Amino acid sequence: MWLTSEWLTTEVGRPANTREWSVPHVAFVPFTGFRVGEPEMLELGMTLPGLVPRAEAIGGLPALGLLTLAGMTPPPWTCSYHDAPRVTDELVDMVRARNPALVAVSALSASIHDAYDFTRRLREYGIPTIIGGLHTTAMPDEAEAHCDAVAVGDGEPIWPVILADARAGALRRRYQSRTPFNMQEAPLPRFDLLGDRVRPRMTIQTQRGCPFACEFCGASRLLGPFREKPVERIAGELARITEICPRPMIELADDNTFAGRREPQGLFDVLAESEARYFTEVDWRIGERPEILAGLAASGCVQVLIGIESILFQPAGMGAKRADLERVMNAVGAIQESGVAVIGCFIVGCDGETESSIDQLGAFLDQCPLADVQLTVQTPFPGTALHHRLKQSGRLLPERGWDRYTLFDLTYQPDNMTVRQLETSFRDLVRQTFADEPARRRAEIRRATWRRHPVLKPCS
Repeated sequence: MWLTSEWLTTEVGRPANTREWSVPHVAFVPFTGFRVGEPEMLELGMTLPGLVPRAEAIGGLPALGLLTLAGMTPPPWTCSYHDAPRVTDELVDMVRARNPALVAVSALSASIHDAYDFTRRLREYGIPTIIGGLHTTAMPDEAEAHCDAVAVGDGEPIWPVILADARAGALRRRYQSRTPFNMQEAPLPRFDLLGDRVRPRMTIQTQRGCPFACEFCGASRLLGPFREKPVERIAGELARITEICPRPMIELADDNTFAGRREPQGLFDVLAESEARYFTEVDWRIGERPEILAGLAASGCVQVLIGIESILFQPAGMGAKRADLERVMNAVGAIQESGVAVIGCFIVGCDGETESSIDQLGAFLDQCPLADVQLTVQTPFPGTALHHRLKQSGRLLPERGWDRYTLFDLTYQPDNMTVRQLETSFRDLVRQTFADEPARRRAEIRRATWRRHPVLKPCS
């Protein structure tokens, strides 16, 4: 039924290529990596303790969306995977050598211009290209100008149609599923395409989306409603990963694990059986749920990231995540008492922010019991309610393009500060928070937390 036209938009463009392939090949190319545009912030981030390891971990994460599409690509198609931080002649030549019937590209906002440059160079050789991902889903008209086709929203329901059209040399301009993908049908990603390169972390997804609608978050709405993947499918992915890498470190590609209604024990059981160690993103409320605290560390979880966001301001759309700071920190304490380290994520630059409020955040971080900290600048990604609001009020900075949408570069006019004031205050806060002594203090908190972990070996 996937090959019926009801699954996609009917806008048809020029054929990307008039050839047909007896053994067609699709090359998957994600543009990945840690990006910062502002030179002083880039230099600072690459020198302070604690920032470099996280940047390397982010940059090394496999592109799960493209590996998933590869997993549902049937014979006679062949596949290859080429992740890269930037466009290079070597990358273009490597992909061209495959004589692909289709090149599928994914990129976030900060790397979208690399994707556009890459597809332009391939199209000069007559190679058909399609771009997908969150940025393309939010900005499909923009993306259409740079490739032969765009994929909007979930990729799985439309992928068979895209392949059929590409093989016939008749790509449509836009493909968009009429309904969200059913996670009951989730295919097994092609982890084998990653080759022999050592990855700091592998990745799986146990759910898609988030039941909340935080103003700054696009993932919770751009790809449809919140859905959970069946535990049996998760077990299959874990089994495949552990065949490649026994006792792996895994990052769950979830926006808010455990935010759904299913009982957590089934997920805990398959994670524990895999003997993986894992990291994921959650909200603070798991610290008030005994059924999660009882199984979290035992299942192999070693660290969670919690979006505390701000100690003074509450962004719109947080729903049940909204709470006073004392309650949130009590929950953090309960999570760490169970042996799982907490990274507290804070957004600088919400409406109402001042130099004084940033100083207050710095003082809080100097003494709080968090095992680690992540600091970002509020970023109005396309497709979010925040982007719409700031655009409507004329506060987006037109001279700062998508390459500045990095989470560490300012792209809008603050309401109570100048651009320079907020940039300077953010850099000072980063410098203060990740200096040697604060970094050592948090490292000791992590060691003390992991000494309570029931699975990890005792930390010295």
